[in-house]
Amino acid sequence: MDLGLKGKVVLVLASSKGLGKAIAAKFAQEGANVMLTSRSETELKAVAEDITKKTGSNVTYFPCELTNSSDIKLLVNKTVDIFGRVDILINNAGGPPAGKFNDFDDEHWQKAFELNLFSYIRAIREVIPFMRSQGGGRILNVASSSIKQPIEGLILSNTFRAGVIGLSKSLATELAPDKILINTLGPGRIATDRVAQLDQVIADKQSISVEEVIERTKSVIPLGRYGTPEEFATTAVFLCSDANTYVTGQALLVDGGMVKAL
Repeated sequence: MDLGLKGKVVLVLASSKGLGKAIAAKFAQEGANVMLTSRSETELKAVAEDITKKTGSNVTYFPCELTNSSDIKLLVNKTVDIFGRVDILINNAGGPPAGKFNDFDDEHWQKAFELNLFSYIRAIREVIPFMRSQGGGRILNVASSSIKQPIEGLILSNTFRAGVIGLSKSLATELAPDKILINTLGPGRIATDRVAQLDQVIADKQSISVEEVIERTKSVIPLGRYGTPEEFATTAVFLCSDANTYVTGQALLVDGGMVKAL
């Protein structure tokens, strides 16, 4: 199937590692031009060189602090300056700290809001004018399986991921006349550094080994294993490709069947 991504311009936030990196690599495999971003220029340079070498696609980078509105504006403008347009935005950001309600003060809540919701709002706001002038586009918001079922001990994530759903669903209606499709994709237990960190937190709290945490988690996943970043990326790429012409405003999970909510 031709996904129609050759020559398209894709901006992937938080793409020096984990899910963002996997998504960027998958787009590059399909012939897209990719703009990477994160705070670390050193990591970005290495990732850009690696993906370019493996795919032959045009992959570049621009450092950005996602909680800084000026940085996001510069990032989007830089993308357009280099590639002439922006067809696809992948909103992505690292997760906030694990913990329960009484573990966090105002500063924690504000930081989680800035990173996991407001950064998405700001990035969308910057790309919309370009997408409208181009006659359409795709936006994908990477969230968490908590968009369908709250995760114990992740009160900050549970709260702001839900906000992403409200944002996406509302914008699907507003942006449909402009042929801009927007969806939210939630990873379940995908084998990333973030999930490894969360598994360690659980192990420490329960005084058990990380291996036991992993085996317990696998036992409640119908497919019996953690997913790979590449599997998650494949779904992300489809939703943002020309193969998807009628899915918008939806919240989907890539979780191996783990979440039981309808």
